[in-house]
Amino acid sequence: MNRKARDFAVQFHGGQKYGSDPYVNHLNAVAILCLPFGTDATTVAYLHDVVEDTPATLDDVRKRFGPFIASCVEILTDKPGATRQERKSKTYERMSHVAGREKLALIVKAADRLANLRMCTVTRDEDRLSMYRGEHPQFFQCAYRKGLCDDFWQEMSRLLDIEWAPPL
Repeated sequence: MNRKARDFAVQFHGGQKYGSDPYVNHLNAVAILCLPFGTDATTVAYLHDVVEDTPATLDDVRKRFGPFIASCVEILTDKPGATRQERKSKTYERMSHVAGREKLALIVKAADRLANLRMCTVTRDEDRLSMYRGEHPQFFQCAYRKGLCDDFWQEMSRLLDIEWAPPL
């Protein structure tokens, strides 16, 4: 695993919790899913929430991990909005334009959502599952790329109890 990115994220996330667990447990879950995609993927996995949820800035990430990693983190960072729906819509719109090497951010986002869904099924959090189920059509439309990480999307569909039907 990527100790430098993990240590940076743990430093900034500090005492934050993911449910009742230390936040690093969520970051580890996302990073483990991203292992097959390489070091950059695990780096982004550890950093995917650091700008959105802590005092860390994109400039901090850029200085420590370089412009490519910072660009991927920026794609994953929600912009301000009055509601979750407004914030997510902005993020999903940005994801819909991602191409080339930065598609790595879409893998990390799919891994993040899958890790969240897995946790919801363990904790039986029906409210969050319902929220994710409602967001899924827009999320899928904007973040899915055929062949990128189809196994993540298949499992998400199963956990959300919706039919897996990738576009042709």
